[in-house]
Amino acid sequence: MKNGKQDWGELMEKEIRAVVDITEKLVIKRTAKATGLLKISKTARTAIINDDVKKGNVIEASTIAAIQAVKETPRIIPHCHPIPLEGCDVNWSLDEEGLRCNVSVVAHYKTGIEMEAITGVCAGLLCALDMIKSFEKDSTGQYPNTEICDVKILEKVKSD
Repeated sequence: MKNGKQDWGELMEKEIRAVVDITEKLVIKRTAKATGLLKISKTARTAIINDDVKKGNVIEASTIAAIQAVKETPRIIPHCHPIPLEGCDVNWSLDEEGLRCNVSVVAHYKTGIEMEAITGVCAGLLCALDMIKSFEKDSTGQYPNTEICDVKILEKVKSD
């Protein structure tokens, strides 16, 4: 305690106890879908379309990043269970609004996989941003119009 107040580290030690016990839950088919958008400039959009980005093919690299993140979710998010994934699909669309990432995940397990789907979306968009950021900088080296947004879980399904 500092000045009569509980230290944040002390509070965290006491509050984070364990991963939730799912022993009694049944293994069932679960699917999840998530999406997100990277708002980018016309210059960056053109570079992606023409495969003219110095770091390589944005869609290919960002797809790999999304898949890796889906598989590594329990290492990134402390309370997520390691789930034996059975499928992951990453889709991209590029339009006037920007670059959209959609991730779908499937597994037979005891707990949901929506965190895997949304983690994949975030990593895919971050990889894309890293690859095209040179097109996005303004004269002061800032990114005033570049934005990752609209990140959300679209669907979570439990099947018998």
